[in-house]
Amino acid sequence: MFEIRPPWWRTCRVFEVALAVSVGAGLGGPITAGAASVNEAIGQEVTGNTANAVSQKKVDKLSDQTEDLAAAYRSALQSTRSLQVYNQQLESLIASQDSEVASLEKQIDSVTEVGREIMPLMLRMIDTLDQFVSLDVPFLEEERRDRVQQLRDMMDRADVTISEKYRRLLESYQIEYDYGRNIEAYSGELAGDGQKRTVDFLRIGRIALLYQTLDGEETGAWDREAGKWVILGDDYRGSVGQGIRMARKQVAPNLIRIPVPAAVAAK
Repeated sequence: MFEIRPPWWRTCRVFEVALAVSVGAGLGGPITAGAASVNEAIGQEVTGNTANAVSQKKVDKLSDQTEDLAAAYRSALQSTRSLQVYNQQLESLIASQDSEVASLEKQIDSVTEVGREIMPLMLRMIDTLDQFVSLDVPFLEEERRDRVQQLRDMMDRADVTISEKYRRLLESYQIEYDYGRNIEAYSGELAGDGQKRTVDFLRIGRIALLYQTLDGEETGAWDREAGKWVILGDDYRGSVGQGIRMARKQVAPNLIRIPVPAAVAAK
């Protein structure tokens, strides 16, 4: 392994050689021979300096290349670490997606199974609703029967999802439920004695269904036990008329007197 020395060291060596030659000449040596030796020494030193300078440039170049390679290695190492972290994140994401896919496939299977079970259930619910309307107090009969028929027709439609069919069915049940919690007045036709008359009906929940002719001369109520309309006395005329106006929000709510069937023990 060679040793690199600075240029000033070579100059010192030349000076030392020249000094030694001069000393030798002073002691009686030949001056010509001493001068030749000095020139030869100087030439050797110059040649050595030139070689050393070339070598130093090679060393500097190799050092720069080494630094560049080290920087590239550090950059590649950092990129490798980043890719490892990214790959770990991707593996976690893929595992989560696989789990989600498995869950969705399970839900799809469950939906298919529920669909096979819910269709018969909805058909039974429609039959129950139809029977309930037939046995209930006869108010808004045409509207309620049309609603049941629309549900039946919807069950055969492929462009309506099962969830929408079920929602519409529950909505119809909710409407029937609300009938028992409010009062309503509407105009309609009343059949009797072979003719139809337009009257005002008053429904109070499901406990009473009454009517009054448009001229107010006749007032009646539905008799649930007898299954027919009965005419009420004149003492109910004012109360029923007041109830009709209350249901239409024409007057403020107030207490009214209406006939209510007596409660019977459940069988």
